[in-house]
Amino acid sequence: MDDKLLKKIFNMPDWPKIDFSLSEVSLEAQELTGKLSISGVQPKLSVKLDRKKNMLVSVARGGEYILKPQTLAYANIPENEQCCMDIAEAVGISVPEHCILPLKDNSLAYIVKRYDRNKGQKYNQEDFQQALEKDDKYVGSVEEICRKLNAVSAVPGLDVQLLYEIVVLNFLLGNGDAHFKNYSLITYDDVERRLAPAYDIVCSKLVIPKGKDSALTINGKQNNLERKDFDILAEYCKIPEKVRYVKFENKFNLMKKMIESSFIDEEKQGRFIGIVKERFSRLKLSE
Repeated sequence: MDDKLLKKIFNMPDWPKIDFSLSEVSLEAQELTGKLSISGVQPKLSVKLDRKKNMLVSVARGGEYILKPQTLAYANIPENEQCCMDIAEAVGISVPEHCILPLKDNSLAYIVKRYDRNKGQKYNQEDFQQALEKDDKYVGSVEEICRKLNAVSAVPGLDVQLLYEIVVLNFLLGNGDAHFKNYSLITYDDVERRLAPAYDIVCSKLVIPKGKDSALTINGKQNNLERKDFDILAEYCKIPEKVRYVKFENKFNLMKKMIESSFIDEEKQGRFIGIVKERFSRLKLSE
């Protein structure tokens, strides 16, 4: 693995170990919350780096990272998320520091550094289900997020542009599961409210082929989205035409190479590339 990435995420000479297996993750999470139950949903774990042992350990409080293991329902999700987040970073979208590491049984887990923590300071984060007081994280539109962001952001013009770019990237990567909880506001130093970095980006189309194009409506639609719908969204967000797709033009080959070099299963790589190619075509972007 990349030594620069190691230094950036952990600032240690060697990659940390994880002393529990996939089968133990659920129990670890339940013990930390004091709730023992059998659940079909694979939990996330809050973990901290024990620097003396160079080991990631689960903690109830003071977590520095979130660990997301393999799921029983869908294969390769950690590898999928790692690849998508790498692509986001490569095209210039702000994302948290992240990597993929093996558990004790060598199954891979996605590790993401908490961006709402800085040297012991905790920043307030509010996802848009909370900000918009929504009962259902799937019912609503991207335009609603845009309106709220315009109203509360310290730099609304910039943040709306960044939001739009994340929405476009989600579409290009086949992420049809980006709901209200997948976009957040973060408040720095109790005064500056901003759009949080992009997170939870996965190619959901790879594991749920019949899923929607978008969890939230765009121009009143969730399926059969095309360039016109995104242009109408951009006009609503007051984003100039010349900057709407600048981060994505001529980036197909870059994305293709990153998918091919990812940890995703080879058969799924081919399907993922096909999804991205079809989305580039729908947005009429140069490859």
